[in-house]
Amino acid sequence: MMSRSYTNLLDLASGNFPVISGGGRDGRSGGMRRMPRVMTVPSNIAELEDEQASSVASDVQSSIIQDRLIIVGNQLPVVAKRRSDNAGWDFSWDDESLLLQLKDGLPDDMEVLYVGCLRVIVDPEEQDDVSQTLLEKFKCVPAFLTEEILEKYYHGFCKKLLWPLFHYMLPLTKDHGGRFDRSLWEAYVAVNKIFSQKVVEIISPEDDYVWIHDYHLMVLPTLLRRRFIRLRMGFFLHSPFPSSEIYRTLPVREEILNSLLCSDLIGFHTFDYARHFLSCCSRMMGLEYQSKRGYISLDYFGRTVGIKIMPASIHLGQLESMLKTVYKESKIEELERQFQGKTVILGVDDMDIFKGINLKLLAFEQMLKLRPNWQGRAVLVQIANPARGRGKGLESVEVEIRDICERINQQFGRVGYKPVVYINRSVSLKERIAYYTIAECVVVSAVRDGMNLIPYEYTVCKQGIAEPESDSLFADPKKSMLVVSEFIGCSPSLSGAIKINPWNSEATAEAMSDAISMPDGEKQLRHGKHYRYVRTHGVSYWSKSFMQDMERTCKDHFKRRCWGIGFGFGFRVVALDPNFKKLNVDSIVFSYERAKSRAILLDYDGTMINPLSINKTPSTEVISILNALSKDKKNVVFMVSGRGRESLGSWFSSCEKLGIAAEHGFFMRWGRDDEWTTWDKNKDFGWMLMADPVMKLYTEATDGSYIEAKESALVWHHRDADQTFGTSQAKEMLDHLENVLANEPVIAKRGQFIVEVKPQGVSKGLVADNILSTMAKRNCPADFVLCIGDDRSDEDMFENFGSKNLVSFNAHIYSCTVGQKPSKATYYLDDTNDVLEMLRALADASEEDDDDEEEIEDDYVDDESEEGSS
Repeated sequence: MMSRSYTNLLDLASGNFPVISGGGRDGRSGGMRRMPRVMTVPSNIAELEDEQASSVASDVQSSIIQDRLIIVGNQLPVVAKRRSDNAGWDFSWDDESLLLQLKDGLPDDMEVLYVGCLRVIVDPEEQDDVSQTLLEKFKCVPAFLTEEILEKYYHGFCKKLLWPLFHYMLPLTKDHGGRFDRSLWEAYVAVNKIFSQKVVEIISPEDDYVWIHDYHLMVLPTLLRRRFIRLRMGFFLHSPFPSSEIYRTLPVREEILNSLLCSDLIGFHTFDYARHFLSCCSRMMGLEYQSKRGYISLDYFGRTVGIKIMPASIHLGQLESMLKTVYKESKIEELERQFQGKTVILGVDDMDIFKGINLKLLAFEQMLKLRPNWQGRAVLVQIANPARGRGKGLESVEVEIRDICERINQQFGRVGYKPVVYINRSVSLKERIAYYTIAECVVVSAVRDGMNLIPYEYTVCKQGIAEPESDSLFADPKKSMLVVSEFIGCSPSLSGAIKINPWNSEATAEAMSDAISMPDGEKQLRHGKHYRYVRTHGVSYWSKSFMQDMERTCKDHFKRRCWGIGFGFGFRVVALDPNFKKLNVDSIVFSYERAKSRAILLDYDGTMINPLSINKTPSTEVISILNALSKDKKNVVFMVSGRGRESLGSWFSSCEKLGIAAEHGFFMRWGRDDEWTTWDKNKDFGWMLMADPVMKLYTEATDGSYIEAKESALVWHHRDADQTFGTSQAKEMLDHLENVLANEPVIAKRGQFIVEVKPQGVSKGLVADNILSTMAKRNCPADFVLCIGDDRSDEDMFENFGSKNLVSFNAHIYSCTVGQKPSKATYYLDDTNDVLEMLRALADASEEDDDDEEEIEDDYVDDESEEGSS
């Protein structure tokens, strides 16, 4: 049956709080007529023991066998306007929407549907008609929100909490960054649930791709993954992703991180943002990424989560087409007359506290002071588009901007010269293009920004059209200059721009002066460099590359067996080999009771005892189970561990018949009273004198690390060190040790939070071979084999111990790992408690078997007594 935890998750966003009051006439938020496409219904998540489970299916198959893409964003790429007679709505495409433009990079035969909100509030009585119109004419599915939930979701959680935090602003005070409000989080989840319902209405999970956009919908992947476990789904973050130190202050950090990892591909504009995300995965979840053939990925419970680094861009064709239209109009000529004889520096920004408009104005003021020759000649035109959010911080920035503009104009202005032209209104693309065309330089001084596309637009406009209809405007050689903040997403791709730290007003002022003073030849070279990049990396290139990577990441979706586990936002999908399943206790007890010769091989740390436990001494329960199993004459029980023989021998001294293989099998004994045997008595350990100084060097430099010296091996532990630094040091140490010990008969390898150096040829796999071959030589080959372990070193046993020439031809073999994860084992148990429960069942079976034999012996004695007396 399906886990009922899904209900718990959705309760958060449904009836337990009043944020989604209102909605359509049917009581739902925007009811929708039946879609013309055949719907699919997700199947239940099967029991983990059910080998025939199919985690992605539908009761009704798709009517069209064709890949479709469902693009989900906060806003639909549609403009809605109320008709003049107030009797309905008029809709048109929003040509400036990135979600609409990315369609150019998709295959021509791929159907694209959009899910998102409109920029207007639609009355519940009109929602059905609006939904049908948008679906039929625009292939858009609107998610209708009430003003109340929109305020909490968008202006509350998104703009007052996530937006500042993702731009590196800590919530230090109530007015600085905003404090966490649980009701706003609930509204955020509720809206994401509404979006998921709209996706479910149109999705065919076996045919469709889903591409989710931006921080407004970061918990949507979990909601969709719970419904469709094998859904092909990508997420792209258009804002920055903060460093782990910043992100970890978010009270719902695990919920959002887990949800993002429910995606198959996660995209970022720059490597910095991706690196911060990977650092959070490492520090908070212990996940390590790997890079193979240029692709970065995370292994998350058997699923491969791809990490895509690809900056978004502009629609080149649309901008060039608009440029032709603007050229035919008189706006450019008006601006040329207005700024005749002046050098125009242009700034185009949204009104936001992170755009650095005030810092740009201060730097321009400094330039006029430091370079008096520009007074009367240089003009800064600053376009400030209306703010998308609200808050006291924004209000104070607006006041500061106006004050600085007035101060500069009063100090340096004169008749016929106004040094700062401040345009505080919404400016259309056509008007922006006109300003781009006459500007000598564009300055972007944002203190933190995702992907600012203004420099790209400016570069294309300065390039002009390919075949100008007039020889007046674009006859001159193409030149442009960019001054951009080093903290914005497009900065790495603009190698010819002058990079600035916007907080340094003097340096920014010098950069502005240098940009407009630069010789034309240099400006042309820099412009050509930028234009070549923009021309070959447009929005179509971005979307095509993302879809190709998503297809590559999802190619094995239907080849693996998947389960959904976990509650709430702790939900995740475990993808494993089709033959991998949970070990059934009743089944193994049944085989155990019928076996005549059994081999039981057990790891210790993480298998018999919780890996997080500080006290590693075995409990009385563990000792009791091992004694019961090892005393059974049919059993050969071995503790196969990487620990030293002294600690193992001391801990299990009360287990007379228990065999121990210490230090991965370098030392072995078959019982408490037997002598320890060594894998190689003539082994030279001179290599320790070479490895020990190297390990000490890294231990001194890595706080929280330490060296464990065994008789046959050296182990460097970094579990208690900083995760990122410890992992980095482990990689460096491994490389260092391999170079130093290249000619020594040892192997250096990494494990979970360790680096170990040990003799070549020593492994748990050889221990298993040794035990099974010895049993075969004693004419009692094992017909029941159980091997349990939890880490990489145990994988050698899982791979080797099932050799058919070492066991009985009809042997029942159970290789079992602890935890649901990719493994060479055939079975798994969830944790150490499951292991002990299963072993206790086997021990009880052994004791019952012994009792039966004693009863048989007693009956035999009684029979002899009766015969003697007669």
